[in-house]
Amino acid sequence: MRWFLYAGIAVAVIVAVVVIIGAMLPKPHTASRTARIALPPEALYALLADVSGYPAWRAGLKGLERRPDKDGLPAWIEDLDGMKIPMRFERMERPSLLVGRIDSTDLAFGGTWTYRIAAAPGGSDLTITEDGEVYNVIFRFMSRFVFGHHATMDTFIAGLQAHAAGRQ
Repeated sequence: MRWFLYAGIAVAVIVAVVVIIGAMLPKPHTASRTARIALPPEALYALLADVSGYPAWRAGLKGLERRPDKDGLPAWIEDLDGMKIPMRFERMERPSLLVGRIDSTDLAFGGTWTYRIAAAPGGSDLTITEDGEVYNVIFRFMSRFVFGHHATMDTFIAGLQAHAAGRQ
C-alpha cells in the first residue's frame, strides 16, 4: 500500500515538473527544413496546392475534408489519427510560395507553414518553415522535448519525396 503512495507522489512530481518547464518555455517557435524533391518547381507547387490529393501520399493523414474556399483560397480539415485540424492557404504564389495556416483557435497549437520552392539540379529545393505557437503548457513541453518541432515536417517531407520518386 505504501508504494502506491510513493508512486502517486512520483507521478504528481513529474507532472508538476512538466507543467513548470512547459510554462517557462516560450509559446512561439520557428522550425525549418530544406529538402530536395525530385520534381520541377511547377509540378511540386501543383502537388502541394492540390490538398485533395494529400491522402495519397501523406503518412498519418487518415482523411481530408474540403471546406468552402476562404478569400478564394483552399480550406480543408485534416484528420490526423482522430485529431481534426482545420487548415487553409492564406497565400499562393505560383510556382514558388505557399503559406498554410491552422484555421482554428480551439486547438492546443496554431501557426503557419511557409513552403518556398526553388529550382535545383534534379528537381526543386523545398524549404518548409513552421512559425507556430503552442498554448497548452504540457503540449509545449512535449512538442519541445518529446516529439520535437521538426517531427511533423520530417514525416511530411519523407512522404513527399517518396511520392515524387514514384512519379518518375
